[in-house]
Amino acid sequence: MGTQTSKNSGSMPGHSIPNQVKVTTQTVVEMKQRGEKISMLTAYDFTMARIIDAAGIDVLLVGDSASNVMAGNDTTVPITLEHMIYHTQCVERGVERALVIADMPFMSYQVTPKEALINAGRLMKEAGAHAVKLEGGRTIIDTVKKIVDAGIPVMGHLGLTPQSIYQFGTYKVRAKEQTEADQLIEDALKLQEVGIFALVLEKIPSALAAEVTKQLHIPTIGIGAGQGCDGQVLVVHDMLGMNKHFSPRFLRLYADFELMMTQAVQQYVEDVKTKDFPNENEQYA
Repeated sequence: MGTQTSKNSGSMPGHSIPNQVKVTTQTVVEMKQRGEKISMLTAYDFTMARIIDAAGIDVLLVGDSASNVMAGNDTTVPITLEHMIYHTQCVERGVERALVIADMPFMSYQVTPKEALINAGRLMKEAGAHAVKLEGGRTIIDTVKKIVDAGIPVMGHLGLTPQSIYQFGTYKVRAKEQTEADQLIEDALKLQEVGIFALVLEKIPSALAAEVTKQLHIPTIGIGAGQGCDGQVLVVHDMLGMNKHFSPRFLRLYADFELMMTQAVQQYVEDVKTKDFPNENEQYA
């Protein structure tokens, strides 16, 4: 992935990557090497992606969490490859600087490595993704290798893997037992060996996440995995307070958009009802 120049100028305060320099998979690896934390958020549409990108985010994940926050499903399982292609297309159009990674949805890569490669290729060619993300460890090693060998960057995902929720039966913290923790470390090393450029660690003990991060030369991105990871990711709707019924321990609210939007809509309704909107300056002669 080559360096590109965007139309933006300037740089974000306290950020060592100039705003005009395109973030690539190599960029995030270099960030780990120099000890700079990596910021990552989800995005699902053009407008949100444009705003987040301009604010200086390093990585945008077009997450299969769109199934939850955009479509209202209880899990990520229902979202399809066609849905993910659409959302990724929308996000890519709004991005000038950030690295755009697309989740491969449930059953788009679990059948055969060949089918997975075709589907990953569609996310790159049709949707414009810069990389794809797959959940799982030892069971998808051959699949990851085939995709990477074709020249498609892959981000891994271990710990709590939401696509497997019906197998887990719970969203509780994973790998608290030593056996599962050892398996997670082994899976992380195997994924690195076959060529992933980064690894998401979701909802695992912080000490384990720190140990995995220490053993890998590729960056780790944590969500509910503590400070020891090389970067952090949150669902943008969650951190902006648009999804207030979801309040896990790892989530920090940076705004209360639900309240702000409610108040704005209520004011609009009142202005329309009282004939305050539109006024003379908001209409044409």
